[in-house]
Amino acid sequence: MQLGMIGLGRMGAGLVRRLMRDGHACTVFDKQPDAVAALTKDGAVGASSLADMVAKLDKPRAVWVMLPAGEVTEATLDELFGLLEPGDIAIDGGNSFYKDDIRRAARFAEHGIRYVDVGTSGGVWGLERGFCMMIGGDDDAVKHLDPIFASLAPGTGDVAKTPGRNDADSAARGYIHCGAAGSGHFVKMIHNGIEYGMMQAYAEGLDILKHSQFALKLDDVAEVWRRGSVIQSWLLDLTAAALTADPKLKDYSGIVADSGEGRWTVMAAIEEAVPAEVLSAALYARFRSRVEDSFADKLLSAMRHGFGGHVELKARE
Repeated sequence: MQLGMIGLGRMGAGLVRRLMRDGHACTVFDKQPDAVAALTKDGAVGASSLADMVAKLDKPRAVWVMLPAGEVTEATLDELFGLLEPGDIAIDGGNSFYKDDIRRAARFAEHGIRYVDVGTSGGVWGLERGFCMMIGGDDDAVKHLDPIFASLAPGTGDVAKTPGRNDADSAARGYIHCGAAGSGHFVKMIHNGIEYGMMQAYAEGLDILKHSQFALKLDDVAEVWRRGSVIQSWLLDLTAAALTADPKLKDYSGIVADSGEGRWTVMAAIEEAVPAEVLSAALYARFRSRVEDSFADKLLSAMRHGFGGHVELKARE
């Protein structure tokens, strides 16, 4: 299948390479010519502009935008709105606010353009491990894109089958159609809010161990927890790797950024009057990290760098 990709950063480039490995044809554009050149060298078709990309795609076109949420994504989709035609599909695979998706989908639909939002998780490891995807949008558009999602997803792999579930369905393979436009990014937003809470729990627990009366080797503790404990996870894998490489986390200041999804999750909890003490506290802990840092904050920075390649905020003056 053919797909246009706009935005060739860590995630966008990984998505393109995984698709090409599975035989899909990708036309790519980025404002950084070197990023385009790197992928054309690997077999993608390069485009010099959004208009050039749209001209190089067969109808009905499918164009995936993989850019930071906010103004740059909004501007790109605005430009695409003027270039795409009825029947084409615009996809936002970044971390946009779900209410923006609802607004955009209605606008695009007035001109017969289909809009799909894809909450995408996988970070810098997605190329090899696959990407978990939470998808919102029109049924026909999502079905049309199924070969793309199936190639990007991790598949069943070595994850144990859930009793009572059909392991051939898309959820068991790593992607789901959540519902109408906005639902994909809504589910991804809550996913990221949960991620905040999990990371904070690991960081605080290991910080207590670090300051205990016992001379504990935290890299050993994290490693043994990975082996059959009830708190094993990929985040714990990344924590163990970071502590093994640098037990004192000297390369991290502990200044922890927060992306929009954590804030939006807390806002959604307030709107729905749903108690979310842990997720709220985890968000506020990131705010606090910019005032004073701790070993726990350094662990949060290490985990963020491990799964997403996120670079810390600049050190305080």
